[in-house]
Amino acid sequence: MRPIGVLGAGSWGTALAVHYAAQGQEVLLWARRPEAAAMLARERRNEPYLPGVPLPAPLRITSDLAAVVETDPILVVVPSHGYRQVLREIVRRFAPGEPRTLVSATKGIELETRCRMSEVTAQEAERAGVAVRFAVLSGPNFAAELAIGMPSAAVVASPEEELATELQRRLATPSYRFYSSRDVAGVEIAGAAKNVIAIGAGVLSGLGLGHNTMAALITRGLHEITRLGVACGGDLRTFSGLAGLGDLVLTCTGGLSRNRRTGIALAQGQSLAEILASTTMVAEGVRTSVALCELAREREVAMPITEQMVAILHEGKDPRRALEELMGRQLKPESQL
Repeated sequence: MRPIGVLGAGSWGTALAVHYAAQGQEVLLWARRPEAAAMLARERRNEPYLPGVPLPAPLRITSDLAAVVETDPILVVVPSHGYRQVLREIVRRFAPGEPRTLVSATKGIELETRCRMSEVTAQEAERAGVAVRFAVLSGPNFAAELAIGMPSAAVVASPEEELATELQRRLATPSYRFYSSRDVAGVEIAGAAKNVIAIGAGVLSGLGLGHNTMAALITRGLHEITRLGVACGGDLRTFSGLAGLGDLVLTCTGGLSRNRRTGIALAQGQSLAEILASTTMVAEGVRTSVALCELAREREVAMPITEQMVAILHEGKDPRRALEELMGRQLKPESQL
């Protein structure tokens, strides 16, 4: 059995690498910058992204993409805005005619093209003339909790049912349970869109609002995520599962959520520039909000909460005014999708 490869040494990539290495599996973790890889190898910790968690012995670190080519599966765990470049660099090293397994653990939409990561992967594989077997990993998982072995669950989805089942067996551990799916589009849309709603949840918390307001946001947020997901070909059932409702609830309510913390800071008067400058970690919902709004317009899907989040994040709109407008929208039946 080949080692598991992990592309991306941020908090989530490191947590996945640590989790599997702690199970005794050989893992190769790739960091883009050689100095970062050297630091991880020397200190056996990733304090900037996953403080207090030692890197187990079976975990090796590299900055050489050629070394990652020898692993299988390869988990791609980089921010959505850097996904295409990393994919381009790795797939050109694949041998033609030898299908390789890539698993995206990235939750976002490419801003410039509004492509999901599965679409980016297909485009770059075709450009390089290589065969890729693709899957997406998503669910309600905080990196810090998975890394220390807290019980967690996720979904692995692939258009190939056989591959989804194969990865389900390969990736499941005693503390990390996997469910298989064929709904790549639904899982990807759910994972990307929940980050935007989570920023909104942080705004509500930062404004000092209560549980009634939060429950309304999560419920109606799930409604518009579902609308867009179904319009993009997703399965309605996905949005009530781990990748949909599960991840949305976690990200909207959990104190470890970067997107939620971003919303809190916005409501407390910090500018987006100040918030982004204060951390090395990526709040995917900031960029994803714009891509989702454009995708929704293309699909003629109403996403009023997401639209208001774009206005707050990128146009300086007062969060209280955005909330007033959402509450004052035309009344309609709840069942209207």
